[in-house]
Amino acid sequence: MSEFDPVAYRKMVRSYQQRDDPTGWFDNIYRDANGDHRAVFWADLEPNPYLIEWLTSSPSDPAGHTAVVIGCGVGDDAEALSEAGYEVTAFDISPEAIRLCRNRYPDTRVDYLVADLFDYPSEWASSFDVVYECNTIQVLPGKYRVMARDAMVSLVAPIGHLLVSCRSRAVGEQEDDIPLPLDRDEMNGFVRCGLTEMSFEAYDDTQDPPVPHFFAVYRK
Repeated sequence: MSEFDPVAYRKMVRSYQQRDDPTGWFDNIYRDANGDHRAVFWADLEPNPYLIEWLTSSPSDPAGHTAVVIGCGVGDDAEALSEAGYEVTAFDISPEAIRLCRNRYPDTRVDYLVADLFDYPSEWASSFDVVYECNTIQVLPGKYRVMARDAMVSLVAPIGHLLVSCRSRAVGEQEDDIPLPLDRDEMNGFVRCGLTEMSFEAYDDTQDPPVPHFFAVYRK
């Protein structure tokens, strides 16, 4: 898949899901980039504008506070959090993704690590002031979506924030899509886990045709 083929992509993802290996395919995407972060088809190569808006408007001082970026991809959002003043850990299950980040940002202050959301280091539990999730849940099937949500919540420190960015869909629609966007009920699962919803945005992105998204901020 050196040139993105959406049919081949969906077929590959489905094949891993059918053998109950929901994350085994991620490294393929980054290996196909051949060391060029610009060749990762889903990378925007700029920070999420809603993350930037939150960083700009947040009243809390990031100095001395920690943040973790889940499934950090090629690093744009992790670097934005670092530039804002957070001590950032960014991880991805793909070793090649982490290699791309380290090569792209040789002088970074971000701690880029290979790690698994479903088996993260025990010392991370309840330890991050900001947990940032962008487009991870939507590429997972079935029970793994709930497991990922619960793992994300478990990373949030007391009175910390969880930021969630994802594609969105109406309840009962697009149920066979890959990636499978989140509906409002799935997003409400973060509240059912005990977090407080601080803000919720539904918007269309700038693609042609535009793709609907959610961006939500929760607090423990």
